Amino acid sequence: MSIFTPTNQIRLTNVAVVRMKKGGKRFEIACYKNKVMSWRSGAEKDLDEVLQTNSVFVNVSKGQVAKKDDLSKAFETDDTTEICKQILAKGELQVSDKERQSQLETMFRDIATIVAEKCVNPETKRPYTVSLIERAMKDIHYSVKANKGSKQQALDVIKQLKDSMQIQRAHMRLRLVLPAKEGKRLKEKLKHLVKVVESEDFDEQLEMVCLVDPGCFREIDELIRCETKGRGSLEVLSLKDVEEGDERL
Repeated sequence: MSIFTPTNQIRLTNVAVVRMKKGGKRFEIACYKNKVMSWRSGAEKDLDEVLQTNSVFVNVSKGQVAKKDDLSKAFETDDTTEICKQILAKGELQVSDKERQSQLETMFRDIATIVAEKCVNPETKRPYTVSLIERAMKDIHYSVKANKGSKQQALDVIKQLKDSMQIQRAHMRLRLVLPAKEGKRLKEKLKHLVKVVESEDFDEQLEMVCLVDPGCFREIDELIRCETKGRGSLEVLSLKDVEEGDERL
């Protein structure tokens, strides 16, 4: 007597499930534990390190694989790798309450650490401690979003904390060297991107040492490269303009 085994069943163990509802149906993918958050934060780039299998399921725990027609209708593609990426990005990670709480606490700490590394008190230029940022985040009742990367949330936190404390991203110190012909014109174009001009020397060329917001670095770099056709230069003197010692509230 032969035993019938359904061909659309796959059994997996020690699995983290990411679930997504689309087109009125439920779809799940089977991932390795701890890898989903690494993928979402950008720390893990290799999809094979995240997925136990690139099959898409209706129910991972029962091993029921989703039908191709259902996948095509819901996702408008039959590329399972692309579908897995969509579910990874937007789906809900299924974890126990204890695991979820632990993940959120770790993420809360990670976000506070990033904020502390990037920011200073603008008046004293001193950095804040991680524990002080954590307290400030609790004071504004910041709620961690498990499906959003820590870096992106840290930028959100900085914006929100500005309403309740003296905080800003630490400025970068740059040296800009511009050809004499374009110096005056470029200085005018750079005006709105530069926070503080610390020194300026106009001889055969214009040399400026200035402080800028890190978010403006790429724009300044592109402006100098394009406008001077490679004859100007930009040098990072320090990534953070910071005074020694920690800030205390």
